[in-house]
Amino acid sequence: MQTIQGEFEGNDLRIAIVATRWNSDIVDRLVDGAIDVLTDCGVDDDDLTVVKVPGAFELPLAIDRLAESGDYDGIVALGAVIRGDTPHFDYVAGECAKGLSATALEYSLPVGFGVITADTAAQADARAQPDEDNNKGAEAASAVVEMINVLRQIDNADE
Repeated sequence: MQTIQGEFEGNDLRIAIVATRWNSDIVDRLVDGAIDVLTDCGVDDDDLTVVKVPGAFELPLAIDRLAESGDYDGIVALGAVIRGDTPHFDYVAGECAKGLSATALEYSLPVGFGVITADTAAQADARAQPDEDNNKGAEAASAVVEMINVLRQIDNADE
């Protein structure tokens, strides 16, 4: 029986982080968590690109353009959408998730979903702590590295 499982090895990987400027007090900590994880696993600073977009609704377009370039092995999407008094939250969060998933499938490219969707700012804050266990940016970056390695193993399984 063959088992394929991702490794936490980032040497020679080119990764883009796309982060929202909206809710920057939270998102900046997600970016820091993602960068920490990526450098810990061996991704070189020169192989990291950080792109800032206005909000979560804009994430899919920027990520689609980066994926189309073919310059990256994986992309980490980071943002925070906090529920308000109107249905705006539902549209933004839902369309963001759909767009990111569509890009990942179209380009067969790992896209880490580090977009916090929370009812309150306190809930979002709890998911953006400096430690890796409580930082969705760190989680998304880790998932991207592992998925890149899983896909490479799948591609090489026939060899």
